[in-house]
Amino acid sequence: MKIIRNGELVLPNEIINGDIMINNEIITHIGHIHDIPAGAEIIDATGCYVFPGFIDPHTHFQMTNVLASTADDFESGSLAAIAGGTTTVINFATPEEGSLIKGLQVHRRRADNHISCDVAFHMEIVDVNDTILEEIPRIVNHGVSSFKVYLAYGFRLNDKDLYRVIRVISQTGALVAAHCENGPLIEALIDELRQASKLGVGSHPISRPILIETEAIQRFITLGALADYPVHIVHVSSELGLNIIEQERRKGHHVTCETCPQYLVLNESLYTLPDFEGVKYVMSPPLRCKQDNVALQNGLMSDMVQTVGSDHCSFNFESQKKQGLHDFTRIPGGVPGVEERGLITYHVIVNERHGSPHTFMKVISENSAKLYGLYPKKGALQVGSDADITILNPHIEQVLSKRTAHTKADYIPYEGMKIKGGIAHVFLRGHHVVDNGEIINDHLGKCIP
Repeated sequence: MKIIRNGELVLPNEIINGDIMINNEIITHIGHIHDIPAGAEIIDATGCYVFPGFIDPHTHFQMTNVLASTADDFESGSLAAIAGGTTTVINFATPEEGSLIKGLQVHRRRADNHISCDVAFHMEIVDVNDTILEEIPRIVNHGVSSFKVYLAYGFRLNDKDLYRVIRVISQTGALVAAHCENGPLIEALIDELRQASKLGVGSHPISRPILIETEAIQRFITLGALADYPVHIVHVSSELGLNIIEQERRKGHHVTCETCPQYLVLNESLYTLPDFEGVKYVMSPPLRCKQDNVALQNGLMSDMVQTVGSDHCSFNFESQKKQGLHDFTRIPGGVPGVEERGLITYHVIVNERHGSPHTFMKVISENSAKLYGLYPKKGALQVGSDADITILNPHIEQVLSKRTAHTKADYIPYEGMKIKGGIAHVFLRGHHVVDNGEIINDHLGKCIP
């Protein structure tokens, strides 16, 4: 038995000062505990916020694309997650041999016995045929509650197939999410840049301007409306993209969205850094301007943006990112961030924007749990929920650095960023896994379901 004492408990509908009792991996009591059972482990949370364990709805651990394999596998990625207060990640699983079922089995095998946080899976749909469509309800019966499609890259789906996929998913009640960029237009712009011999890293954002994102957002929402089914937009990067989503909501269309910490605090000026440092920040969509940072922060504060995902997709600067020094199309896209996501989001919402810890709790945990079918087992401090708990000390001041990060990548994109707030303790299903900021237990994660 464990008892968290005297913390500021961020509950679903209020924040109270009190205690939490944990027994057999679940929360068994919330309130004030006057008679401490003999032998109970006591954790003093005085002066700290006690949150449901953070949930990262967007990670790419142990992924291989046409350019490279990620630096982080499930082992190192989940360690980074738990160190940053994230007790559950939802990772992307790709089909194997043209089968969704085989793809899920492969990704679960990779994760089993190697993870330090709990892991659920999204299923990617990168091709459409009768077999894939038939497998969609079967994969939902296997416990997958969400699917992702792409409007960019070589494995993008055309509008007909996107519509067909949404229609089939609609019969299951699962979430359908999309990477929204117009792939053919990106290819046309890259062709123009190549003909003009403008392939330096500074051309990466030029090849993927905001209009590329907003057109695809509009189109995907339209497809969802035609199918009469809600859709979800991942990694929204721009004010204009967010405005399109809000306009469609006012029309009665059902759409939710996510942004990422990089789009809250980093901007496109980083692509002009000397010594090819700009290649570290190649991702899709690319970084935008400071006005977009502010708009997305406002979106979190006003519930226009429901979740914050890290889009953790880590590659090494020296051995992988630099392969595209003279051709940005050869740079593997993505950045690490699963460890820093929670603290950066807290710093932005609570310290910089003076928002409530309750607002932070919703975007970092509760909303993802509800969207992805995990609530209230995950994403809530309430009796009967998994004892996934993150205790955050709001008084700690720190500078983010690769020196203390757990990613296997050789850099983090937030190097030198000063924040206030630090992870004090983390419990995964009642197991004390982070104590005073240090990982004390690992490999306790489970695949969900």
